[in-house]
Amino acid sequence: MKTYKAPFKGKTETLLSFCQSITDCHHSTPVYLDEGKLVIRNFNIKGGRLLLENLSYTDETHFNQRISRAKPESGDLIITREAPMGEVCIIPDGVECCLGQRMVLIKPNPKKADNKFLLYSLLSEFIQIQIGKSEGTGSIVSNLRIPVLKELQISSISLSEQKKIGKVLGDIDAKIELNNKINAKLEAMAKLIYDYWFVQFDFPNEHGKPYKSSGGLMVYNEELKREIPEGWEVGTVGSFSKVKKGKLITEKTANTAGNIKVVSAGIDFSYFHDESNYSENTITISASGASAGYINFWHEPIFACDCTTVRGKTEAETLYLLHFLKMRQAYIYQQARGSAQPHVYPKDIEGLKIEIPPEKLLTEFGNTLVSGNGKIAINKKQNQQLASLRDWLLPLLMNGQVWVKEAEEKVRELGLAAEPETDYKTK
Repeated sequence: MKTYKAPFKGKTETLLSFCQSITDCHHSTPVYLDEGKLVIRNFNIKGGRLLLENLSYTDETHFNQRISRAKPESGDLIITREAPMGEVCIIPDGVECCLGQRMVLIKPNPKKADNKFLLYSLLSEFIQIQIGKSEGTGSIVSNLRIPVLKELQISSISLSEQKKIGKVLGDIDAKIELNNKINAKLEAMAKLIYDYWFVQFDFPNEHGKPYKSSGGLMVYNEELKREIPEGWEVGTVGSFSKVKKGKLITEKTANTAGNIKVVSAGIDFSYFHDESNYSENTITISASGASAGYINFWHEPIFACDCTTVRGKTEAETLYLLHFLKMRQAYIYQQARGSAQPHVYPKDIEGLKIEIPPEKLLTEFGNTLVSGNGKIAINKKQNQQLASLRDWLLPLLMNGQVWVKEAEEKVRELGLAAEPETDYKTK
């Protein structure tokens, strides 16, 4: 978080004074299994959250060894010591786990500290600067030393005030998480509809029945070497859409004070600029480097740089293309070539063979998905606003520059009330 604007002038205490214990993990690698007892690893902690995906496991013997110093419990904090350094999360309810390597278990003292307050304190720039004192302490990578961790200076605030601050910031993150869950569900439902309509060919026929399952006529296509519905055409992505190369810009030549994301060769945007060269609903495919071929989709205007862009004539066509390309992600990765710097070129995308459904069916597909796509865009924009508000409030609350009531009012302005989740319904 890069938002700590003013020097901290309030009273502080050490992190250790807020805790029952601060326990380093075992400096050994557990035996990893496909199932068993959960092991939390560094990559499971990001942005203040425990990511319960790409999970690792161990057996009961090694699990018991790794919890012998201190048993991780719900409400405890975990902080990473290296690779990366200073990522932190709270263990949620119902999660039984042990720690892998290079992380530390922090048990807050409930009579002295609110765990959410400690979480946001450790994420704040004020604390991250202190953590940065460990830069260059390892032989290969930086390592957060335990003495430095224990002596981190935390704002000395009453427990009741800590809880208020923790709740305000926690409510913001809860809304962000809810938006993410809604978006994930909408994206999963869109994928399901694409698969149902355009892979299984059970789109609704003129009677509203599944086409192929109801005996719809299928015709063998020589180009694709398989059957497709009667009346469908076969073309290329290049003939069905606009495939273009991005425009070169560097971080030095960009106006990074802007808020337009510059999409280059990675899996996310690289930096900011003050103007866009593509509107929202643009597909990008990373053009070079380790992520060459990675497909992304942007619900906001972007500046496309070291990437290939793909857009249909309509939003419905673009969404159809997105799912078509996503299903071929592994194949597109394989197109990367070049000994020094792998590249995926626009011509690699243009030549892909694609089934072209009747325009009426594409329109119906759009009518089914476009509203959900718009909801995803709204949620993503709100999440950016909420994250900016959270990062702005954090140091000000701890420094006494903003009162909790003022923060709550700003939160209400962005609307934190939970909204019902939206489902797509297949026909």
